[in-house]
Amino acid sequence: MRSFASVYGEDLERFTEELLRFRSTSGQELAAQNWFEDRLADLGFETYRWDVDAEALATIDSFPAAAEIDAADRPGVAGVLEFGDPDAGPTVVLNGHVDVVPVDESSWETDPFEPHWEDGTLTARGAADMKTNLALLVFVAKWLHDEHRDDLDGRLVVESVTGEEEGGIAAPAAALSNPYPFERDAAIVTEPTDFDVVTATAGVLMKELTVHGRSAHAATRWRGESALVHFERIHRALRDLEAERHDRLEHPLYDYPINCPMNVGTAQVGDWVSNVPATATAQFRIGFLPGETLAEVEREYEDRLEAVVAENEWLSAHPPSFERRSIHFEPSEQDPDAPIVRAMQSALGEAGYEDVDPVGKTYSSDSRFYIEAGIPTVIFGPGTIDQAHFPNESIEWDDVLAAGDVIASACRRFLAGET
Repeated sequence: MRSFASVYGEDLERFTEELLRFRSTSGQELAAQNWFEDRLADLGFETYRWDVDAEALATIDSFPAAAEIDAADRPGVAGVLEFGDPDAGPTVVLNGHVDVVPVDESSWETDPFEPHWEDGTLTARGAADMKTNLALLVFVAKWLHDEHRDDLDGRLVVESVTGEEEGGIAAPAAALSNPYPFERDAAIVTEPTDFDVVTATAGVLMKELTVHGRSAHAATRWRGESALVHFERIHRALRDLEAERHDRLEHPLYDYPINCPMNVGTAQVGDWVSNVPATATAQFRIGFLPGETLAEVEREYEDRLEAVVAENEWLSAHPPSFERRSIHFEPSEQDPDAPIVRAMQSALGEAGYEDVDPVGKTYSSDSRFYIEAGIPTVIFGPGTIDQAHFPNESIEWDDVLAAGDVIASACRRFLAGET
């Protein structure tokens, strides 16, 4: 049998480079999606496209009101390849997201949207998270179809979705309302898992804290009330809660230095260097484990904030606000005995990897929507989350090709019922 890399390695390189050149940050994915759909058609896939209804997404508990959801011109696109008698076999969705996080170009050594190669390492925004993986799925499906179209039954669906980095746009739309004229039996989401088989992902609560102070001239700052000082007091208390939760909560798939990390991603304090800051505003990303609910975790953090406020005279008289912002991420967990999980484990073992036990990750992904819709889903892919969202984001090309062999083997096993 011809190897995946020998047949499609060069095509995959060119495809990946073109995809990486699109500046497909959140809300700007349309051009990349149009190109991706055209290329799928050129490669012989039957293509599908679905628009996103903000009103429908707003029915999901963890989503905001429809007016706050940017769904315009952010379609999902997919290509389908059929094997043998497609209705006699299962359908596997191979899912990846085309959106990338914003870039501070001054912190990069190379142009983040011009792929850079050095000693087998590919550097660009989206190299690890996750345009390379999305491109890989196209040629894994194509190669498997070339080799087994007549001796397997079923379908492979290569799916490119938008808005994953902000909580999900095209993926939840596809999960809520099936865009295909057939059912979906399993899914593989190709996040950068560093070859781990991932069956659990964390929940994420997004909150914005606004603390009020009283302005004064910096030369007589004792006449003011610094919002920054009070923010620091609150931040310390919430960090203490983060540590307490780590010590108290247990999950068999989580053993990280911080299992439920809380992060302040943005902060704005004051308006002038010579003024005591009258306001401090910060956005919090609060992680939580499978088995916890968004409401429970939110209540725990709000209770801790209320305790800090009650102990401080100024904060009691000028209570801060702590409001939900953006889309939230529910945790999810797939039964590790699902056939698609076993197929991935078997494929890894066959390729010589020893550690194939399922793990949980402290990040979230679109996998949760498919699991919630009753579609068994496993997360797997080359690259490491340590590179995601970082300057000079990169991925090792040998790992990409090796992961292609594993994903192809897992799909073949699943379509053949060898799980």
